[in-house]
Amino acid sequence: MLPKTLFRFRRPLVVGLHLLLIPLAYRLAFELRFEFEVPPDMDAVYRATLPYLLGVRLLSFLAFGLFQGWWRHVGMRDLTDLVKAVMLSSGLLLLALFFTERLAGFPRSVLVLDGVLAVMVFGGARFLVRALRERQFLPWRSFTGKRTLVVGAGAAAERLLRHLQRDGAELCPVGLVDDDPAKQGMRLHGLPVIGTTPQIKALIAERGVELVVIAIPSAPREAMRAIVEPCLETDVEIKIVPSVREMLDGRAAKGELRPVELEDLLGRDEVELDLRVVRGDLQGKVVLVTGGAGSIGSELARQIAGFRPAELILLDQAESPLYFTHIELTAAHPDLRVTPIVADITDQARMEAVFARHRPNYVFHAAAYKHVPLMECNIVEAVRNNVLGTLCVAQCAASFGAAKFVLISTDKAVYPSSVMGATKRVSEQIVLGWPALRQSRTDFRAVRFGNVLGSDGSVIPVFRKQLADGKPLTVTHREVTRYFMTIPESVQLVLQAAALPDAAGRICMLEMGESVRILDLAENLIRLSGLEPYVDVPIVFTGLRPGEKLHEELTSEMEATVPTALSKVRIVQTHEPDVVQLTTGLDRLAAAAAVGEQADILTAVCALVPECVSPLRERGLQAAGAD
Repeated sequence: MLPKTLFRFRRPLVVGLHLLLIPLAYRLAFELRFEFEVPPDMDAVYRATLPYLLGVRLLSFLAFGLFQGWWRHVGMRDLTDLVKAVMLSSGLLLLALFFTERLAGFPRSVLVLDGVLAVMVFGGARFLVRALRERQFLPWRSFTGKRTLVVGAGAAAERLLRHLQRDGAELCPVGLVDDDPAKQGMRLHGLPVIGTTPQIKALIAERGVELVVIAIPSAPREAMRAIVEPCLETDVEIKIVPSVREMLDGRAAKGELRPVELEDLLGRDEVELDLRVVRGDLQGKVVLVTGGAGSIGSELARQIAGFRPAELILLDQAESPLYFTHIELTAAHPDLRVTPIVADITDQARMEAVFARHRPNYVFHAAAYKHVPLMECNIVEAVRNNVLGTLCVAQCAASFGAAKFVLISTDKAVYPSSVMGATKRVSEQIVLGWPALRQSRTDFRAVRFGNVLGSDGSVIPVFRKQLADGKPLTVTHREVTRYFMTIPESVQLVLQAAALPDAAGRICMLEMGESVRILDLAENLIRLSGLEPYVDVPIVFTGLRPGEKLHEELTSEMEATVPTALSKVRIVQTHEPDVVQLTTGLDRLAAAAAVGEQADILTAVCALVPECVSPLRERGLQAAGAD
């Protein structure tokens, strides 16, 4: 590594070094050719041809940028460029000797030997600098820092070890773990693979491990749990190498490890998007996202922005979140026209004005009230926003010629036990069965999925706040389970489902994997924080809240699912809503909501959703009896 005072003269020094090494390599070629007894006439040939070699080699190295590279970061690309530059300069030397009539008597084998030696000398010098920088000559055991076990022996582990060798020894790796039998006993940057995942706990004790680093950022949930659970039984710290997507999204810094989060244990295989189909669906279109400042709506906007729509319209009632989402998107996509609109989706005149002015081709309807217990106490607003607001936006989409309308629905619409779930089921019926919508040219469809990790008010942020505040974690029931999906994954699949050609007029259901026990989430979060459940942090069971179910379902007995071209998206085959019952029921529901009669609202909701279950069914029956 050059001293800082000489750094400004780096390029002249590099050129000077090459001026010394070129004659040395050339001379060594002559010496090897004549077994270190160069005849006087060949010595004269060496001296006469050296200026030609210096000229063509320096020009070739300059043309391939070999004086500009960072030797400490030299790689295969630099070596390839070196070989090309040497071959070119050797060819030019041959031509120069031919045209100056010095080729006669010139030993041709010297040209070959010089080329090989030049690659070895110049390539060796570069890799020597890198090896010194990365401390390749030092054994791992000489490094100081936390004794670290690296799980995974693939590309992510290779990048991690290279980073540690280059930028310091804050960690001291003691070995690698990988389940691939072919990798057992192999070495990566000098570090051996010493075992498999089932041996992690024993290796931690045997090697005095203080930190476990998971270098498999895209590991599926079961694999991640198999790694993390034995670590949680010990006192070791656990971290993970961020994925490339996390670094590109700014969620993690390059070269930095991050703590293992609950989301890692709930993750699954990364979604493989057919970007061409989604881009063809969105590029150059005017796209409206209602609820564009919410957790799902804002992520929809982020991902849609990457497909270069003509205009992206964000509509929401929440002024401050909308403001910050707008700033974020305009900063990330300065060439994209992003239009923020503060509006109420139940305001018919306002919605018509928005559609008349912007003429959106594509509508993602994510605006909805979603908190189950809160909507049990605010039935009028749940119906007004989730049902009448959906009808208002959908009618505008049809009237103003939108090509496609996508409703974001929920698994709580299946056998709904809550007002929120029932209103979302009515919303599904509207976009798939309302007469004026079915007769329009707009492609109406719905996408149904379960709980979203990290969304506003979801269980994990609540747990984290309780933990940060030093309070007990509250779980409604020991056996309560939910389906979970990360926000980016859910939005990716929504975009794919929205682009499916055979999903028009249908409900798409995202495959949610296995349901997860909420109690397990609470216990794992406590352990990942370095604490012991029920010892350091209590867990309190509060009982199911109003409208909540013990377990959610993704389809009802009246529905069946069929596969699509996408492995994680299925189409729900459900009964078609009766047009007369739907229009009559909605008229009755709208009238009840207009005067705020909760009993009439409950009766109308249960009539529209006869498959609703307890406790909503009991409330509906009681309301009907009161009438």
